Amino acid sequence: MSRAPSFCGVILAAGESTRMGRDKALLPWPPATAGIATNQTFLSAAIATFNAVNDMVIVVAGKNEEYLRPVAYSAGASVVRNRNPELGQFSSLQVGLQEVLNQGRDAAMVTLVDRPPPKVSTLKMLRLAFEDAALRRKWAVVPEYAGKHGHPLLLGREMISLFLEANATATAREIEHQNQDHIEYIQVEDPFVTFNVDTPQDYETLVSATKASTSN
Repeated sequence: MSRAPSFCGVILAAGESTRMGRDKALLPWPPATAGIATNQTFLSAAIATFNAVNDMVIVVAGKNEEYLRPVAYSAGASVVRNRNPELGQFSSLQVGLQEVLNQGRDAAMVTLVDRPPPKVSTLKMLRLAFEDAALRRKWAVVPEYAGKHGHPLLLGREMISLFLEANATATAREIEHQNQDHIEYIQVEDPFVTFNVDTPQDYETLVSATKASTSN
C-alpha cells in the first residue's frame, strides 16, 4: 500500500557564499521585470513554494542566522542553527533532518537555497511518486532533468536514519550511491531542479534566461 507521510521541508542555507560575494539566500527572486523590483529572495521564494506541499518548513542557517531569521519568519518557516557550518553541507543536512524528527515528522523534502525553487506542480508530482514508491521498498525520491539528478530530495524515515547515522565527513551522494536499490529517480520537466547558482555570473545567466522566457 502507498504511504501518506507527514512531510517537513528543509532548506539548507548555512553556507558562507564565498564565491558569490553575498549571501545567496538573499539574492532577489524572481528577477525584476518591466522595471518592477521584487521584494522576494531565493529563501522566501523557496519557503513559499515548500509551504504549498509540506506541513512545515525548516531553514538551516549558520553564521548568517541573524540575517535569515527575519526572512524565514515572515515567510512562515522556522529556523534551526548549524553550530558548526565549517564542517560542510552534510553537517547542515544532519541538523535539518534531526529537527524533522524532533518535530514529529517522518519524511523530509530537502533542497539547497542557492537555486530558484521548482514549480509547485513539480513538487506535488514528486510527493505523489514518493508515496507510491513504498510498494517498491523505496526510501527516497530524487528528481532528474536532462540526465542530471537534482533537488529537492524526498527522504523517508529509513533514509533519514541513514543520513543521521553517517559520519559528519560523509556526503549525501556517497549515501545515495550506497543505497541505490532504495532510491527512485523521477524524470521531471522543470530545469530549476538542477540549476545551481554559485557565482555572480551564474546568477546573471539565470536572470537573463528567465527574463527572456517570460518575454516570449
